[in-house]
Amino acid sequence: MNNTNAYLIKNGQVIDPSTGTNQVMDVLIEGGKVIQLAENISNNADVPIIDASNMIVCPGLVDLCHHLREPGKKHKGTIASETYAAVSGGVTTICCPPDTSPIIDNKAVIKLIRVAEQEKSYINIHLMGALTKGLEGKELSQMNTLMNSGCVGVTNLLEPITDTLVMRRAMEYALTQGITVHLYPQDYWLSRNGCAHDGAVSARLGLSGIPESAETIALLRDLELVELTGVKAHFSHISSAKGIDIIRQAKQRGLDITADVTINHLHLTEMDIGFFQSDCHCIPPFRTQRDKDALIAGIQDDTIDVIVSDHQSHDADAKLAPFPETEPGLSSTETYLALACKLTEITTISIDKILSKLTCEPAKILGLKAGTLAKDSNADICIFDLNSPWSVDKKQLLSVGKNTPFHGWELSTKVKYTFVDGRCVYQQAK
Repeated sequence: MNNTNAYLIKNGQVIDPSTGTNQVMDVLIEGGKVIQLAENISNNADVPIIDASNMIVCPGLVDLCHHLREPGKKHKGTIASETYAAVSGGVTTICCPPDTSPIIDNKAVIKLIRVAEQEKSYINIHLMGALTKGLEGKELSQMNTLMNSGCVGVTNLLEPITDTLVMRRAMEYALTQGITVHLYPQDYWLSRNGCAHDGAVSARLGLSGIPESAETIALLRDLELVELTGVKAHFSHISSAKGIDIIRQAKQRGLDITADVTINHLHLTEMDIGFFQSDCHCIPPFRTQRDKDALIAGIQDDTIDVIVSDHQSHDADAKLAPFPETEPGLSSTETYLALACKLTEITTISIDKILSKLTCEPAKILGLKAGTLAKDSNADICIFDLNSPWSVDKKQLLSVGKNTPFHGWELSTKVKYTFVDGRCVYQQAK
């Protein structure tokens, strides 16, 4: 790690969706801040120069959902290992869901993570508090205390709140505190024990299915409560075409909602399960080609506001059991940017729109001063090359989790440098 606090980045294609910038220019950073953006900046202070010719310079990625395994599950990944894996993929800020062990539902756990962050983290970590105590879906958490301790939102993840009155009270409480509620729409009864999309592939393989109605029914219930209470809500991990339509219609009605999709669901379908490929076991499951196409269309028309990595590192044993018994989740932080940029090759989506959904849009949802290269902003910067081919090799991943279904994929985008608070925390080996 280089602790020099001043750099002059020369001749890069600066793309900053937060300011509408897309042009070749220089960037001067000093004291952890972006000091100047202009053409042909003179190096009067004789600071180190990085030649970014033929590369893109953009704000560091803000990942709205990156699961940490510390505290509680260090065998799956530590704060040091997973945040270094993140910076190698251009990520400078992550939001950690509350499913650590212990769960993030009190000040003591937050303090525990903050101490570990100061000692080990390469990036900025923000925390999501539990919506209910222990994520049990029964008793509301002390949301105000969690937010005052630094949380940026609350969620119950995929843990069910089957009592609709509890969900209503949770939204009402969050509204009074000005808190955004992050909702993962999945009906407990329809999805219970499921491990794959309820369709032709799951039937052929004899796997218990999760129908798209598990998503849509939960979406409709929660949207009714959002409209009733007026709470600000973010819907996470939309996976179906019908889900996209429901979100689109709700936005057209004027509801104050946002939504995200995982980068993995924009590239994979139920067909990728193959013969019980456990690295494709995730929740919500990969659905049909039609669903995938609808998700991509949702990116194009801004029904989907954010693309997340949903990084979940697992130890090898977690993926060795029969498919239904393996632990769901993918190690995805290192392929996050490259797969996002691949969308510009296979669709008509522009690089500016893709980067907006990885930088300024998630920062806006979290209420963070991040995802921007505006003058005097924190110098969190990613420099990457769109024409630097590489092959995904799970053995070479920096994450402890090697559980990627993209092993062997040929990608063309490679991160060359990552800066956090003006420090160069990652540089690709020569």
